[in-house]
Amino acid sequence: MNTATTTADAPKQRTFLQKVLRMARRQPLGAGSAVFILVMLFIALFADVVAPQDPLDMNFADQLIGPNLTYLLGTDELGRDIFSRIIYGSRTALQIGFISAFVGATLGLVLGVTSAYLGGWFDLVFQRIMDVFMAFPLIIMALAIVSVFGSGTWNVIIAITIPFIPKCARVVRSSALALRDIPYVDAARASGFSHTRIVLVHMVPNVMAPYLIMVTSFVGQAILLEASLSYLGLGVQEPTAAWGLMLRGGAEQFFESAPWVAIFPGLAITLAVFAFNLFGDALRDALDPKLRSM
Repeated sequence: MNTATTTADAPKQRTFLQKVLRMARRQPLGAGSAVFILVMLFIALFADVVAPQDPLDMNFADQLIGPNLTYLLGTDELGRDIFSRIIYGSRTALQIGFISAFVGATLGLVLGVTSAYLGGWFDLVFQRIMDVFMAFPLIIMALAIVSVFGSGTWNVIIAITIPFIPKCARVVRSSALALRDIPYVDAARASGFSHTRIVLVHMVPNVMAPYLIMVTSFVGQAILLEASLSYLGLGVQEPTAAWGLMLRGGAEQFFESAPWVAIFPGLAITLAVFAFNLFGDALRDALDPKLRSM
């Protein structure tokens, strides 16, 4: 019986691998970005093993030492190993990025589908509220929220999550509007199913493609927002290792004498955001039937 099951699952596994390889051939940049993201996740999860030094260990005898065999990316103004701090900073960036993106996009998904399903005055009022939130740039909205709640990791997550909700809700709503009058939704309504069940069971699964794309793009935006807030002193606070804090430290003061203090954290932010954006574009092309058929 186990042999028969394994034999039956083999074609499915081959089909999945064929789809992955086909997508990699069509989207080489997206495939490379996916590999980079996986490596970044591995480094963040096993930072305690990967990092050669303690990111909080200050050695004032080794202040502002350039890259060498002991300190691969040099040290900062407090003698801390920049390479180790970048590794631990990836953990901070991904934690805030994934939580903010997932919570913000999920709330936007549910609210957007609910708005499209109910329609009428609820949809009208809800969309005007979303318009108010979307009138503000992400960074301005995040700054306003942080000024109310204060700094710190979880407050930063809240500040980044809230601006994501209306963006995802607007995109999902446009897709859900086409589903509201489809026969199977009418059949579920005629069968006496509750509005909650119709929204969550019959409509939400059919708008997962734009939702997944939004989640992926939100992660990159969240990483950039977190770095911006930390750079301004309103995000993650010392001694937590964070890329924005590394830029805020001695990067400006020692840019000419020790450029590695600013270059390597800035490069980490750039590569992470670039990878998530490229992966989001590849995912959009793969999930969009119009683009997939081209």
